[in-house]
This record gives sequence, structure tokens and C-alpha cells, in this order.
Amino acid sequence: MDASTFYALFSATCFTLTGLWWNVVRARSDWTADRSIRRTIGGVYLSFLLPALMGLFAQVGGTESPLIWRLSFVVIAVVGGVSMLRLVSQARGDGTPRAVRWTQAGTVVVYAAIAVIGVAPQLAAPLGLTGIQVGALLLIVLVALGHALVWRFMVADHALHSGEE
Repeated sequence: MDASTFYALFSATCFTLTGLWWNVVRARSDWTADRSIRRTIGGVYLSFLLPALMGLFAQVGGTESPLIWRLSFVVIAVVGGVSMLRLVSQARGDGTPRAVRWTQAGTVVVYAAIAVIGVAPQLAAPLGLTGIQVGALLLIVLVALGHALVWRFMVADHALHSGEE
């Protein structure tokens, strides 16, 4: 599959996940009563929205205008990384379960890697890949981490509400 096709499908999927997450949150109004849970909900939202936006920019820039995808990946990854870093720093003190905190910390690392590949896509060459391909792989990991957070909400909801590990 070429990068353009991947990013087209990826973006559409991420926007769909964003909409589905909105519906889940709307159906669970009890989640929004707790400030720490609201913050985590926002982190999940960004885990789907920001990759969708990066995918759109990758489609526009692609290999013809690499500066577009590279710049957008750096800017969006910095926004996502800083946002998630704030969540991680607040999560320890508000009783957020350790598994959620580690997943959030993992997203910070992935956002940092996305920013690095945007700045220096040539780092992908030793892997036999292009920068835009490594970016795609990192976005897949980012969405998988978002799914891990959703899993915690949907299956282990009791731990989020009680602060249990």
C-alpha cells in the first residue's frame, strides 16, 4: 500500500474513532463529573484527533511536498506531547491508575518520536524506510495507545472511579 492510500484510510478511521469517542462520553455523563477523568477523556480524544490531522497533512504533502507533512507532524506532535505531559504530571496526584499513567507516558514518547522524524526523516533510512513511513508506524502506535486508554474506561471503569490500581 502506498503512503497516500494509507494516510487516507488512517485519517478517515481516526476521525471515525473521534466521533465514536464523543458518543461514548456523551452516553457516560458520570465520567465528566470528575476532573481527573475529564482530563483523561481529553487525552483519549487527542489520541484520535491529532493522528487524524497528521494523516490529512501527510496526504496533502506526501512525497511531492514533504515540508508540509514534516512541519505538521512536528507542530501537532509538540501540541500532543505537551498536552499529554500535562496529563501525566497531574495524574499521579489525582489517583489516576498506574496503567493509565504509563499509557499516557508512552504517548509522550511516541509524540516525541513523531516530532523527531518530522525534523529529521533521514533517520528512517537505516531501517530501509522513508520518514513518512516511519511516521505512519508511529501514528499506528499512538492510536493503539489511545485504544488502551479506551479499554481502561470501558472494561475497568471501576478503577478509574475509585482510584484503585
